Amino acid sequence: MASGFANILKIPELRKRIVFTLALLAVYRIGCFITTPGVDRGKMSQLVGGGDGQGFLNLFNFFSGGAFEQMFIFSLGIMPYISASIIFQLLAVVVPTVERMQKEGEQGRRKINQWSRYLTLAIAVVQGLSMAYYLQGFANSGEVWGLVTMDSVWGFRLMTVLSLTTGAVFIMWLGEQIHERGIGNGISLVIFAGIVARIPSAIYTTWEQASGGAPGGVGLTTFQIFLLAVIIGVTIAVICFFERAQRRIPIQHAKRMVGKRVYGGQSSFLPLKVNTAGVIPPIFASSILMFPATLASYFPDVEWVQLLRAALSPGDWRYTVLYVAMVIFFCFFYTAVVFNSVDVADNLKKNQASIPGIRPGKQTAEYIDRTLSRITVAGAIYISVVCILPMLLIQGFQVQFYFGGTALLIVVGVALDTVQQIEVHLITRHYDGFSGPSGPRICGRAAA
Repeated sequence: MASGFANILKIPELRKRIVFTLALLAVYRIGCFITTPGVDRGKMSQLVGGGDGQGFLNLFNFFSGGAFEQMFIFSLGIMPYISASIIFQLLAVVVPTVERMQKEGEQGRRKINQWSRYLTLAIAVVQGLSMAYYLQGFANSGEVWGLVTMDSVWGFRLMTVLSLTTGAVFIMWLGEQIHERGIGNGISLVIFAGIVARIPSAIYTTWEQASGGAPGGVGLTTFQIFLLAVIIGVTIAVICFFERAQRRIPIQHAKRMVGKRVYGGQSSFLPLKVNTAGVIPPIFASSILMFPATLASYFPDVEWVQLLRAALSPGDWRYTVLYVAMVIFFCFFYTAVVFNSVDVADNLKKNQASIPGIRPGKQTAEYIDRTLSRITVAGAIYISVVCILPMLLIQGFQVQFYFGGTALLIVVGVALDTVQQIEVHLITRHYDGFSGPSGPRICGRAAA
């Protein structure tokens, strides 16, 4: 491991890419402290930190790395771009034109990326305008006095839309620059930086509550605090294992004669990840279940809406059951969207490769689909357990647990991918990776 980090300094290009990535992430964090004109950041923090923070405001605050909590210009975060990318992935399933562009190679991907940028701009404008209306609604109702400091109604709306849209587009540009000129995984690293930046304060808050030094603290015993730390460590280890776990399907390449030489005949494998869907299922499930809380803020006097909000609040058993069911559903749904077994089978057939004992074509596609469905069951259970862990620990230890669920999945997953990107640079330039010249190059690689 130490020699792997030392080898990074020996490669000028890799060193420049890492420095460039860190510089752009620093720019992103600086932008997270520039307040949107016309908004009182203290009042905004009061709003998000209150009960309404359990609604969609909390989702924005999560992906913006805490920027939304005080209404900074990066408050929308990378969510508009993520939404646009997911929309085009779904369109590729139902719209033949988008599907054909995906199969056109680099040129098709460039077109889709360009359309994604335009859609990101449109989504950011709509979200910025909705946010302006939402904040003005709180200010006019008197629930949060002094939240909006600008007298002009449309002046505040236009300024909010301009500020938030510019911030969202700038973050998208930062992510693309990190992907092209940095270490890679630009969009993921932006989210990663926002979550990691909040870890110190989260650790301090958890410790204060666990030790009884904060309001509402429960004063856990030394053994309970130790048990909480062990659970966190085990959770991280489990995530590392499952994020690298894969089912390797053996592939046999046919022999072919070129002149007097025989080519092919080699064996390889088709890796199928246990968690193909990534963190998309819990994001989808959380977004949908946050709708009742959002709806309740607009209809405070409607009784059935308030009852629905109470039933679908985090901590309620009905919320937990529905959340797990939706996570499992979206695991299978999104895996089917991003992985097309028919295309994989056709590509194997075109390259004169086959799975031993399985006929090329339709039977190969059915075999791959059947295998992927089985391992997705394990992936869905793993994601469900990790995502409901914070709820269980909050009920069991009576402390706010910040190190589980979607945040931990993103942090560990992005960290592993980034290490793999750096290791690829090292190995392609004949340097040892982080695990040395032998053994697995990434910890946690396993077969399901």
